[in-house]
Amino acid sequence: MSSEATPNAAQTALRTAAIMLLFTLLFTAAMAYTYHATRPAIEASREQEQMRLVDEVLPPASYDNALLEDYVLVGHTPPPGLDKGARVWRARRAGEPVALVMEAVAPDGYAGRIALLVALGVDGRVSGVRVTAHKETPGLGDYIDPRKDRDKHAPWIAQFAGRSNEAAHWLPTKDGGTLAYRSGATISARAVGQAVGRAAGWAQAQGPQLYQAPAGSRLP
Repeated sequence: MSSEATPNAAQTALRTAAIMLLFTLLFTAAMAYTYHATRPAIEASREQEQMRLVDEVLPPASYDNALLEDYVLVGHTPPPGLDKGARVWRARRAGEPVALVMEAVAPDGYAGRIALLVALGVDGRVSGVRVTAHKETPGLGDYIDPRKDRDKHAPWIAQFAGRSNEAAHWLPTKDGGTLAYRSGATISARAVGQAVGRAAGWAQAQGPQLYQAPAGSRLP
């Protein structure tokens, strides 16, 4: 009886392994199909979110090129805090440079890193700034994010529009600058202001190279 049991056990094990292999192959195929089927929708959603943010910092009527396709890649860039590099988008109108839209990071927020999106015109003036990620204290330092700012008519972040690359423009009034801040949350305002200032200075210095580089190219 034991001689019959051994082959049966082996057959059962092989059959179980075959079923599991088939299940794995079918699951992998289903996942691959789902990925390829949903990828266009995911990409479209990502681009819509990017353009929503861009529209908040740069008026759509100010440029006429396909902005998300007109970009250059930059590597490790300390001034705007891009440790891992990023894309810098170029806005143009009738082929002429209008503005740069770029990411920046304030590493010294009260609760850590503050991620920003900054638009800078060819004249060196800020078109707009938005906070895209932060961990600042709710109800205190999170007013830097217009979605959390209780003043919807004049959000704190709006004061950056039109500022030029002057040292006083990036410092809170408490530090001798012209940047307004909310009582009890100076650190958040200072971190954002200085990060925008560093980004503005870098963009102004690198502007010609950034605008002239071929779309999709990588700069050192």
